[in-house]
Amino acid sequence: MNNKQARGKQKLLKNTRLLIAAIGIIVKILTVAGCGLDSSKGKPETPKPETASSPQIPIAIVSPSANDSSNQDSEVRIESELLDESWIAYRDQFIQADGRVIDREAGDRSTSEAQAYAMLRAVLIDDPITFVKVLEWGERNLGRKVALNHTDQLWAWNWGKDNQGNWGILDANFASDADIDAIAALILAGRRWNRPEYMDLARSKLKDLWQVSTVKIPDGNRYLLPGPKSAFQPKPSTIQLNPSYLATYAFRIFAQVDPDHDWLSLVDSSYQVLEFSAELSAVGLPSDWVVLDIKTGQFKPLLGSSRLKSQYGFDAYRVWWRVFLDVAWFDSPQGKIFLEQHLSYLIELWQTQQRIPAEIDLLGKPLVDYEATSQYAMLYAALSLIEPKVAQEILEQKLMPQYENGFWDHESAYYSQNIVWLGLLPPTIIESRLLQPQ
Repeated sequence: MNNKQARGKQKLLKNTRLLIAAIGIIVKILTVAGCGLDSSKGKPETPKPETASSPQIPIAIVSPSANDSSNQDSEVRIESELLDESWIAYRDQFIQADGRVIDREAGDRSTSEAQAYAMLRAVLIDDPITFVKVLEWGERNLGRKVALNHTDQLWAWNWGKDNQGNWGILDANFASDADIDAIAALILAGRRWNRPEYMDLARSKLKDLWQVSTVKIPDGNRYLLPGPKSAFQPKPSTIQLNPSYLATYAFRIFAQVDPDHDWLSLVDSSYQVLEFSAELSAVGLPSDWVVLDIKTGQFKPLLGSSRLKSQYGFDAYRVWWRVFLDVAWFDSPQGKIFLEQHLSYLIELWQTQQRIPAEIDLLGKPLVDYEATSQYAMLYAALSLIEPKVAQEILEQKLMPQYENGFWDHESAYYSQNIVWLGLLPPTIIESRLLQPQ
């Protein structure tokens, strides 16, 4: 491409972004589908702790109007320009030729989360070459040896340079949110690109995930743990849970391919966790972390000096997006009710102040005076279902101004690139057939 062509493309993309902000393309896409500034992640640098009868198989909801409008087709093409540009920029900046995804804000480490996000984005944007590179790097380098001569199919969460300057696994514990995202990506990729080996690998990983990252308590409910029991069941009577790990849409997809395990039971327990987590907040917001007393069935906040805290922050943002996908893809009534009931405080903050702080305590008081682009993106997705006018305002005032030359916030903001891209992605970009049992 010569300089003149490059300048022309850059001008076209700039005009595209302005057009998106002006006419509310993304909001209209989501509506037609029938769905009803601090730059970094801001999380501590310390590692995450390790981090029946046949159920009815969930069927994805197919919007009858999803493909019958030439106007919508035009909007999708414009939206695609932005998604393509930001994906290419991310791929060039963060993904090595061998498939390693680099977190440039955290000592150039790699994480299972980063590999999983890249896989998910690659299958959603239809990039099979990048997908296989990222997958293979993870399989080669993040494999866990959990006992002598025994491994499982889950990924160690943290890989990087140790104190001696050697590169490798820094923490062999797994983070279940990353494995869930990676497995969901494998299933979608297997269906999209007709790769049965991806489906086989997904089933193997699902077997291990069920065995080591779910726990059944005396009342009969089963819950998803954020990682190994040794890390998240510090006492026999309590378990620590992260609401943002609860991907109910993924559990519905898992139920389609793994009938040996009752993944739909996790849908119900996940919404239970989300509701009780929000009840701990005076303003109805989900928390980054909560504790469940398995003897009494009571949910309690994590307070004090622990780095795992019950507050609304950078983890909890993802709750909005995960619930949004459950509503958009599977028409979940539980998800829609949750969004309608628990976004009201943030909507009020926006309407009165035109800003939302990045962290909020259980009393509804801001813990910091800065904002987070990642929060606005997750809110954008959820609000597009229930308050599209507010979603559009957030898009125009908080999201589009943060985008330049393919990057959100700045070119080293690993977390923002992933979270914002996923939050702005129209759910209709994935063909409905890929969400159906095969």
